[in-house]
Amino acid sequence: MKKALITGITGQDGSYLADLLLKKDYKVYGLVRRLSTPNTTNIKHIINQVELISGDLLDLSSLIDAINQSKPDEVYNLAAQSFVKASWDQPILTGDYTGLGVTRVLEAIRKTNPSIKFYQASSSEMYGKVTETPQKETTRFYPRSPYGVAKVYGHYITVNYRESFDLFACSGILFNHESPRRGIEFVTRKIAHGVAMISLGKQQKIVLGNLDAKRDWGFAGDYVEAMWLMLQQEKADDYVVATGETHSIREFLESAFNVVGISNWEDYVIANNPQHMRPAEVDLLIGDASKAREKLGWSPKTTFPQLVEMMVKADIDREKSQ
Repeated sequence: MKKALITGITGQDGSYLADLLLKKDYKVYGLVRRLSTPNTTNIKHIINQVELISGDLLDLSSLIDAINQSKPDEVYNLAAQSFVKASWDQPILTGDYTGLGVTRVLEAIRKTNPSIKFYQASSSEMYGKVTETPQKETTRFYPRSPYGVAKVYGHYITVNYRESFDLFACSGILFNHESPRRGIEFVTRKIAHGVAMISLGKQQKIVLGNLDAKRDWGFAGDYVEAMWLMLQQEKADDYVVATGETHSIREFLESAFNVVGISNWEDYVIANNPQHMRPAEVDLLIGDASKAREKLGWSPKTTFPQLVEMMVKADIDREKSQ
């Protein structure tokens, strides 16, 4: 039985990855910060099938202990301060978790068992003010937030450990990926939840920032398969994971309101709210996943309309059950 350790197991990606690995008969361990009331909502359906270990990306000794305890074949580093907007409010903390945290995990692997395969969650936010469209593995990074800058550090330190210490270390440059398990603070989930609330008569408006920003949105459940495939290859490498389509926030809104039969969606949206505008905007992200398609045999299964419908209906069901 293969064993895997997932940092960030209680997050969106961590929970979907745990689902996938359990189906593949892995023994799954999850690193969780020691909190008085841990948030295990995303893994409540598998809580008895995974083993949780206390640890923190800020504490190297706890990471070494977690690896010694779990003895994993694979480590997936999905933990981070992952909310772009919050990275301006907490730039140093974001750098510590999202950047230096990667180094600590790599160091823990190097010191305990260098044969462990490592996956780093890189991000399309590293491209920022894009210098090439679509973006691929060789496109220059130009991050536009402390989060994006920290992710670039995490990406290159992974490359550095691969080349310097011969670790099997991969980075997946994942473009935006969403799901019903997405945190409520992210714009897609904020829209899905807002539309659900409006359709049920529990909310009047959705307050947003820039509606013209365009993203390459896929389904998180599809994207975790690409993570796993990267660690099954003979040689460690980096891959863009994306749909190759781009949609604006405006399109996401229109599609979400269509799910509940509302065509005059503009009446329910307050746009360009200063609190929701970024100091430096990322206008357009669209990924070229040709390499992942050719070398990993991976392609997205869920379309943009299917993703939006899934998210809105899940939030309607959640609200009705409360």
